[in-house]
Amino acid sequence: MRTNSHPGAPQKLPDGGTYSVPQEERSLSHKRIPKRKAAIAAGSVVALGAAAILLPNANASQDGSSGDAAAAPKTLKAGDASDLASQLSGLLGEAFGGSYYDSDSQQLVVNVVPGDNNNVIVQAKAAGAKVREVDNSWSELQDGASTLKSEATIAGTSWSIDPRTNKILVTADSTVTGAKWDRLESTVQSLGSDMATIKKSAGTFKPFVSGGDAIFAGGSRCSLGFNVTAGDGSPAFLTAGHCTLGGNEWSDTQGGQPIATVDQSTFPGAGDFALVKYDDPATEAPSEVNLGDQTVQITEAAEATVGQEVFRMGSTTGLSDGQVLGLDATVNYPEGTVTGLIQTNVCAEPGDSGGSLFTQDGLAIGLTSGGSGDCTVGGETFFQPVTTALEATGATLGAGGAAGGGAGAGAGEEAGAGEEAGAGAGAGEEAGAGEEAGAGEEAGAGAGEEAGAGAGAGAGEQAGGEEAGAGAGAGQDAGQGIEDNSGLTESR
Repeated sequence: MRTNSHPGAPQKLPDGGTYSVPQEERSLSHKRIPKRKAAIAAGSVVALGAAAILLPNANASQDGSSGDAAAAPKTLKAGDASDLASQLSGLLGEAFGGSYYDSDSQQLVVNVVPGDNNNVIVQAKAAGAKVREVDNSWSELQDGASTLKSEATIAGTSWSIDPRTNKILVTADSTVTGAKWDRLESTVQSLGSDMATIKKSAGTFKPFVSGGDAIFAGGSRCSLGFNVTAGDGSPAFLTAGHCTLGGNEWSDTQGGQPIATVDQSTFPGAGDFALVKYDDPATEAPSEVNLGDQTVQITEAAEATVGQEVFRMGSTTGLSDGQVLGLDATVNYPEGTVTGLIQTNVCAEPGDSGGSLFTQDGLAIGLTSGGSGDCTVGGETFFQPVTTALEATGATLGAGGAAGGGAGAGAGEEAGAGEEAGAGAGAGEEAGAGEEAGAGEEAGAGAGEEAGAGAGAGAGEQAGGEEAGAGAGAGQDAGQGIEDNSGLTESR
């Protein structure tokens, strides 16, 4: 299910209500608010035996009873299921074939390759997971993905592991034809029909533009994802790495004075993310996503789980929702190959890049990277995991999201030191220091078209096949989409 994609139109909210995004609220100025303190202490559980501590619902069986049905699948929240999945992957070893969240039954389904050691299945069931026997282990699927990387890295292709089918899902966009298609198809067939499937996409893989509040550099516009606290304790935010192709100094208005400077950036390669520090160390950086007339508080970062319901906020398309389809995705953009992404069916359009992907209960999941299609015909959309970006940059997110985290983003990892979970660098610091970091600089509203945005962005065009970073000039009209409500430029 997807929400109305037009800015200003009533949109679905995580709590079931609706909202309209006032045009004047899509800037960073409204973020300059009093600091708020929040301390959410949560520890990462390493041992499987501690699952009951980590998972508040793990003691209740599916029907709500407790006690005797120890082997019955437990009812879990998506975030708790992600934590349990991480623990089971280590417990099962080579027998682990991936996992996904069944949102209808609210259960974690774990794939297990049957073998001589039946004890691992017993342990997985005892932990509260629903066990499904499959043919391919997670390591075998990863080996298959490595073969695709070495034999079929072709612009316009992508692949990710889909635990629901226990196969690698390979996608080729409309530009993959002739000899390129033959090469891709041959490589997929060499893996075996039980290992990978291939499908065609009508669109073209490209970086999208904006997603949260609008940020500008030169002639490019991108979107802010989440406010964070940098490793040195200064306030900062995360956005897409390709956005920084437009320039190192960013402002919150078209042609305005710079308010932030790029500190670290990755694109293409092992991710699509950037850490941008606010120039004023006193900048208020609340940990929330702006939906226009209300906000969603972001408490921590978490790993994505296949089957999980997620929401994306973008200045072009507003609030959209959908599900996580695949993990560890590789996308071969025209600008280069990006690995380690999240694949979803959440629609996005030029102008949505860099924006926030989050859950109803305030977990930061990803940063909009790119994809194909739009919010009319649908398509594939890829996101940079927030946990990976935090770990790589040494930043901390929200009230409870420690750097690098992983599921639970290491919430309260430093809690043992008495620091306020999520206070981040300089634990216990006030939100203004980015404590409420993760904020999605109210990543909801504005936009941020990505660097290199598509030249006609202002016209709401998908600056489509244009390559992200097509130059600071690209997306020259970027930003005008916000001013005239015409849509955004494409940035990546």
